[in-house]
Amino acid sequence: MTASREEFEARLRQIGADRYHDKHPFHHMLHGGECTPAQVRAWVINRFYYQASIPMKDAAFMSRVEDPALRREWRSRIEDHDGHGENEGGIERWLRLADAVGLDRSYVASKQGVLPATKFAVDAYVRFVREKPLLEAVAASLTELFAPKIHADRIKGLLANYDFANDRSMSYFQRRLNEAPKDVAFGLKYVLDNADTQEKQDACAAALEFKTDVLWSQLDALYSAYVAPGRIPPGGWQPGTYELDLRATA
Repeated sequence: MTASREEFEARLRQIGADRYHDKHPFHHMLHGGECTPAQVRAWVINRFYYQASIPMKDAAFMSRVEDPALRREWRSRIEDHDGHGENEGGIERWLRLADAVGLDRSYVASKQGVLPATKFAVDAYVRFVREKPLLEAVAASLTELFAPKIHADRIKGLLANYDFANDRSMSYFQRRLNEAPKDVAFGLKYVLDNADTQEKQDACAAALEFKTDVLWSQLDALYSAYVAPGRIPPGGWQPGTYELDLRATA
């Protein structure tokens, strides 16, 4: 039996309550000031692969959309990351964070040193959006429902615990506090309006679960490589390389 609009939204939100990556031990370490500089840098390097792939994911989505109104609405997501006009974009703001934590930004931008599991997870998400029905692709984006809280917690935790954190280096997360609610308001309405059968609702829930797996897998890879047991796979960034002497710019 098809759930009501309210019941279906509650089901989607429960997925976040149960599965969102704010519960991963790596994030607890990061926000609590327990990460070493190398662990923070590894996170910045690997997360950049995800950040840089988001506009590609959205472009793949838009290439399949025949409705101009939907394309217009979705286009802002690409501009938010790539930049437009006076908005420098989320990718540039992430590279500013790379500067702040003492990484060579050209190395980060090259996507070298990204863990294999990070690549597999992120590439799977891009492929999912490229190949799955549009409704499921939109549903997968609804992890944004849960993002403002993790951004707020991250800003608070990093500012309290790390010398590199300031308004400039935290600008990516501060900007997303305004961008994510706009995106999710549209995405949630689209899913609730169009998931009008039990089959579609189940598919949307599965898509959102898949996306939470994508995010969780990235942190599992970081934890395994740089926390415990600390086995960095071939090709992964090695601490002590492509780092800057922050004292020289202090």
